[in-house]
Amino acid sequence: MKRRSLFKRAAAAVALSALMASPLASAQEKFTLRLAETWGPNFPIFGEATKSMAKMAEEMSDGRLRIRIDSANKHKAPLGVFDMVKAGQYDMGHSASYYWKGKVPNTLFFTSMPFGMTAQEQYAWFYYGDGMELMQEVYEPHNMLSFPGGNTGIQMGGWFRNEINSLEDLEGLKMRIPGFAGEVFAEVGVNPTNIPPGELYTALERGTIDAVEWVGPALDLRLGFQQIADYYYTGWHEPATELQFLVNKDVWEKLPKDLQQILRVAMRTAAYDMMIQSVHENAKAWASIQEEHPNVKVKNFPDEVFQAMVEANKKLLREAAEGDELAAKIIESQEKYLKDARAYIDIADRAYLNNMAEVE
Repeated sequence: MKRRSLFKRAAAAVALSALMASPLASAQEKFTLRLAETWGPNFPIFGEATKSMAKMAEEMSDGRLRIRIDSANKHKAPLGVFDMVKAGQYDMGHSASYYWKGKVPNTLFFTSMPFGMTAQEQYAWFYYGDGMELMQEVYEPHNMLSFPGGNTGIQMGGWFRNEINSLEDLEGLKMRIPGFAGEVFAEVGVNPTNIPPGELYTALERGTIDAVEWVGPALDLRLGFQQIADYYYTGWHEPATELQFLVNKDVWEKLPKDLQQILRVAMRTAAYDMMIQSVHENAKAWASIQEEHPNVKVKNFPDEVFQAMVEANKKLLREAAEGDELAAKIIESQEKYLKDARAYIDIADRAYLNNMAEVE
């Protein structure tokens, strides 16, 4: 019996040793990734997307993949996420691609473009058109992978202290508005600037800026813009604002294939969930603004202003395409996809909404 017991122990030891050296054992290795986000701690909707993604990744991997999130108050560089992930200071990031236009101009195409695709059109372009491949072509030289990280849907056109009645009212106006839209506004006389989220209310209150574009009712209400600006303009500049998850390429390649797939699924699911949460929270917040802040007036930009912005946008896109082969390829892809997708949207979504407007 003793000999049989010793044999079993020896066999178990050999099996354990073989298991430890096998690919299966390697797959059980645990990984902890550090993620830097542009947002502050407990930031609504945006910050919930990162937490949701991290929780899903850990649960689906049975604890083998953990993601530790550092908010802007921890790393102190809300607009430095690109550089930190590129350098390997952080393994992952969560931010908005157009924040890096000063470093890599072609990144801005993957957040949202003025007069461009809606959220459902843009997601279709990412996952069934050329979007993901083109985005990776932009980020590849910087040792990063980029994935859609959550969509706000159509963003509002901003809060203005004074009503905009003509192009003259935009001349010299100081406004926080990032991305390509800032360049468009600059063409029609605005002085655009980019300010971190935590400083927006103070800048508008103190008159450092005359207008501010942030997101939409849910996040705007929390920052209190309705208390200091009466005019709330409808959107044109960001019809489908997509955040992004960045992953350092060296870190990604060290992950086992199954954990790569788990991370892909977690990021994609969290991004979709953020989009539908945005719809839900914006509807609630707008009802609250209507009830509690009757001073707020929703306005459309005058026709002459809107048309001037359309023409400025076309001019800037032409210039971007002329000077950069990759930019030209991205612009062409987006324009073609939008044309094809919108033809269907016109007889489906738009027709339905128009019909329902008649019923109401």
